[in-house]
Amino acid sequence: MDRYSRIVFGFHGTDPDVAERLVRGELAVADWEPSENEYDWLGHGIYFWEYGLERAKAWAGKGGVVGAIIALGTCLDLTDVGHTELLAESYETFVIQQRKHHKAIPQNRGKLHHLDCAVINYAANEARKRGQPIQTVRGAFLEGDSVFPGSGILRQTHIQIAVRDRSCIMGVFRPT
Repeated sequence: MDRYSRIVFGFHGTDPDVAERLVRGELAVADWEPSENEYDWLGHGIYFWEYGLERAKAWAGKGGVVGAIIALGTCLDLTDVGHTELLAESYETFVIQQRKHHKAIPQNRGKLHHLDCAVINYAANEARKRGQPIQTVRGAFLEGDSVFPGSGILRQTHIQIAVRDRSCIMGVFRPT
């Protein structure tokens, strides 16, 4: 797993009160609750659109948006073929473990990524056991309709980051 010295800006859509409390420092980043849904695309973590303010605004609806400065740290970057190979290997081991314990293999269904979430969480747990915790997970997602007929470029394509280790969030701000 690579340790990235890269710093990115991310945007998170949330409840307006939570956004305000974070920006004012009334809610510490260390107390920011991560998403732990069984269907999260990139496993458990605090989700950000990398440089995607408009996506965060759309997600939040009438909610609030928080900007964050994120140090990727030890990142499972799914835009890197070495990391997707690691994830493929984790899947194989995950399936063996599930079968050994007579557990079902989760399935992805539409935008509900139960299998992806389970495998990424499994890979992160295994990395932690080896003393190499995954701090962030980063992935590109092709979404939406074509921007024009015949185009392979989709309107809602984005890069998303799940921050597993809140110490990677160097600061928060109210985007303008």
